[in-house]
Amino acid sequence: MNQPVQQRSSFDLTMRRLLSDKAGLISLCFILLLVAFAVGADGIAAWTGHSPIDQFRDTALTPTGLPVGPNADFFFGADQLGRDVFVRLAYGARISLAIGVVASLLAALIGVTVGLVSGYFGGWVDVVLGRFMDLVMSIPVLLCMLSLVAVFGPSVPLSVAVIVFFSWTTMGRVIRGQVLSLREREFVVAARSLGAGHLSIMVTDILPNLTVPIIIYTTMMVPSSIIFEATLSFLGLGIVPPAPSWGGMLADAANNSIYMFAWWLVLFPGLALLLTTLSFNILGDALRDALDPNSSRRALRKRSKQKAPAAS
Repeated sequence: MNQPVQQRSSFDLTMRRLLSDKAGLISLCFILLLVAFAVGADGIAAWTGHSPIDQFRDTALTPTGLPVGPNADFFFGADQLGRDVFVRLAYGARISLAIGVVASLLAALIGVTVGLVSGYFGGWVDVVLGRFMDLVMSIPVLLCMLSLVAVFGPSVPLSVAVIVFFSWTTMGRVIRGQVLSLREREFVVAARSLGAGHLSIMVTDILPNLTVPIIIYTTMMVPSSIIFEATLSFLGLGIVPPAPSWGGMLADAANNSIYMFAWWLVLFPGLALLLTTLSFNILGDALRDALDPNSSRRALRKRSKQKAPAAS
């Protein structure tokens, strides 16, 4: 007796594809651990008895004034001022993740809105918005940031604003291209013939078809925003010391040349930046493969699996 075919929802199929991607799962686990590390920064400080700005000159510095390396009291060693690198790394993760996620979401919101309007209306609207995106992309980032810092001073809101301003154009161009291919589809023409308004068509008919690229590109914008923030902090244009930041920690080690005697001051913040950006990029690729089964990487993987039995 034939058993009825069990239908699976698109969500179930997406989750199965995502769970079958080992690299994506490892990256997701690392990101979740990093989030827990950042959220638990206050608990880590209470457990170690070290705040991110406390200076333990008697126990964290040698008689010659150099910071001590990783030990039982300072798991990742201390910096040149006698501060706990492990605790500062946790608080730096909180700042980096918060700025990266918030800036990416705001940039995605602006990019989706501009790209949707530009691609849907076309004509002079597309020309004006397209040239505005070109103008934003042509502005030198560091020169703009230096001017803003000279006027307003470095701060977290200013860092977020600069990252958003220079990041939304990528999403805008991607969404514009997608909308240009969707606006003449049959379902959009049918909605127009039924008298639907422009806003209703964009939000109800076109926007749901953009979910996949929005999710993928927003995920991939997070590591770019984190690197952007670390770069600004490294140059002294981002987070104001003594607040911990991964970029600021690297800058402290480089400016004082202390890294020549204390390798841990460069290794741990640099490794945190590397693994975080790598994990988000791999997760973005995994989401692309899971949400779009016809993606090039998944298709190549299927073809390699099909050729393997034939070769054997």
